[in-house]
Formats: sequence, C-alpha cells, structure tokens
Amino acid sequence: MVVNCYAAFAALAVALASPGAAAEPVHVTLHRETDRSQTMVHEALVDGAITDVWTAISTPEGWMSWAVPLAWISPANADVLETSYNSADRPGGPNTIQQRFIARIPGRLLVFRTIKAPEGFPHWETYRGVTSVFELEPAGRQTRVRLTSLGYPDTNAGNALVGFFEKGNAKTLENLQQRFLAGPVDWNKR
Repeated sequence: MVVNCYAAFAALAVALASPGAAAEPVHVTLHRETDRSQTMVHEALVDGAITDVWTAISTPEGWMSWAVPLAWISPANADVLETSYNSADRPGGPNTIQQRFIARIPGRLLVFRTIKAPEGFPHWETYRGVTSVFELEPAGRQTRVRLTSLGYPDTNAGNALVGFFEKGNAKTLENLQQRFLAGPVDWNKR
C-alpha cells in the first residue's frame, strides 16, 4: 500500500502546531537560477543560543527535541542521520528518512542531502537531487536560521516539490522556533 507522504507530512505539521509564545514569521523566498532550477530559502529567528540551535539541527537528540519522535546515527556511518515520524519505526524501516551530511562547520553550517525517503514519497527520484543547507548566525540573543534548498528542477515534479516544501520547510522552522519558546516536544503526549 502506497502512503500519501504529502498528506502524512501535512498531518504531522498540524499535529506539531501548538499554542504558545509567538515567534516572528518564517520568511520564504524563491529564486530561479540561470540553469532554470529553483532555489528556495526559508529564514527564521530562533530564541536560542547558536550552540543550542546547532545541537538541535545536527544531533539525533536535538532532532527529537523538536522535529521527530525518533532519530538515530549509526555507529557505522556517522554522516547519516535517520529519522522517523512514527515512534514504532526502527532503523532501516520503510518509512524512515535518511539524510547524509555532506559538510559541517560546527555552529555555522550543515549541508545535507536526503538519501532515503519514506516508501511511496512522491517524486523521490527528483527530490534525491536536492541539496539542503542550514546556516546559523548570531542575531543578538537569537539565532538566525536559514534553510536553503538547491536544485529543484524546472519540471512538473520539481514544481510539485517546491509547492510542498515551501509550506513544509516553513512549518519545520516554526517548530524549531517553538522548541526554543516552549521547550522540547514531549512525544508521549502527542
């Protein structure tokens, strides 16, 4: 049975939305590159120290504090973060997501590419060519988080993915903001 992953991600985004202190809105911009590919940039201010935000985006424990109930890094491959939105999943399961870290500058930059998507994820062959970059910079007592996604092709599949991740990545950064406003997510209460 093929799962509609867009619907599953959208449902998760709604489930993660929680009332609490308001954060500044996430800013989204789209750029068409000279090769006609699209680059999407999401930017948000997070009420946390840059070292804490870095931990939240670069470690399994950090991801579990705001993004997913389960996250692992295999001792055999420290460059692959595997996550799941389902607390019953196990490493390597059909519904996990794997992201390979391509480059890291601790506290500043994390570059990754998704190398495994949940079973049935629409347009997977297109999405596997997208590279994502988290950039962090101090902004007074806050941290500016920029999530740039590069390489969405000018195709029907590429445009569908841009439409999905334009909203999905905004919600992701809103969840990161909420983690620092309201504390870590308690997945047992979700």
